[in-house]
Amino acid sequence: MMFKRCLLSLVLAGASWSALADAAHADVEFAIIKTGKTTALKGMMVSGGGFTTKVDGNFSAILVKHGQATFLFDSGLGSKVAEQYQQDMPWWARAFFKYENPVVPARVQLDKAGIPPIERIFLSHAHWDHASGLGDFPEAVVWAAPEELKVIEHAAPGLGGSWPSQVSLKSIRWQSLEFKPQPHKVFDRSIDVFADGSVVLVPMFGHTPGSIGMFVTVASGKRFFFCGDAVWRADALKDGSPKFWPASLIVDKDREQTQHTIEQMRELVKLDPGLVVVPAHDDTVQSALGYFPSWIK
Repeated sequence: MMFKRCLLSLVLAGASWSALADAAHADVEFAIIKTGKTTALKGMMVSGGGFTTKVDGNFSAILVKHGQATFLFDSGLGSKVAEQYQQDMPWWARAFFKYENPVVPARVQLDKAGIPPIERIFLSHAHWDHASGLGDFPEAVVWAAPEELKVIEHAAPGLGGSWPSQVSLKSIRWQSLEFKPQPHKVFDRSIDVFADGSVVLVPMFGHTPGSIGMFVTVASGKRFFFCGDAVWRADALKDGSPKFWPASLIVDKDREQTQHTIEQMRELVKLDPGLVVVPAHDDTVQSALGYFPSWIK
């Protein structure tokens, strides 16, 4: 597979945003775009969660606004998800890794709300339920960690990697994130997207070789951490519970490193009790915050 990779740093590329965002005074807000959901036993989502209670799991994209600049963190389920799923999801996994209709793609919701075309997407990782909607945003540059770009370069049907039907589109313009040796909270490297501390990306390798997380501090001062799939539910952080072990064997590329990331997040919430951790699929946390077109400010 051929795709364009750029070795320029995000800091340099982000300079073009200076006309859109006042780094010192811009209002920062975000919205959770729920594109679809699934229902599963809680014990399938988190080890020790029990097998008598069902919980919803979301497929969401996060829309962040910094002044007049906007971007997405992940793309959620896209307009072609049914075709992608049929083409690349193994038959044996369909009973456990599924989505429910209706699907309302992020692009559809944004167009309906009159949001201008998104020009940048940061990908937490390249699994099917995070990258499905990338093809709906041909105007966007898609940023991913270099380790994740290697996964994308070798896309193949199945679980635990990335799907050709989603990431091999010629319309996708890939670029590489360049993390700086600048510690941020419990992480030893980071990218300060707007150079004002309001949006900070950090490496969270383990679930996939190039998974990333995102800190967002909104205009009110409230702090949020979007942790992708390091955990599927925030309550896993109470005792450091991993995913249900058969699921973890399938989806976590490096289980030991994933557990290390969980312990980092536990330390993180101890150091910053006011921080709201938002896993990519946690309906309980996301529903409490509300969904697009509502904004968290």
